Amino acid sequence: MISMSTFHAMLVPILAGMILLAVGFNFRDKNAGVFTMWIGMLSILATVVIKILAKLNE
Repeated sequence: MISMSTFHAMLVPILAGMILLAVGFNFRDKNAGVFTMWIGMLSILATVVIKILAKLNE
């Protein structure tokens, strides 16, 4: 079973990425909004890739 610290270590970057995506989408007509969406997307993708690599390393 997954421990709560591991769960929170995955939940926090994904929630932060979702918030960044939402804020960036609201300001998508400005360069800062597009940059914010990129950062949000990369934070979610990085969390998933790190989790996959950790499972493959076991």
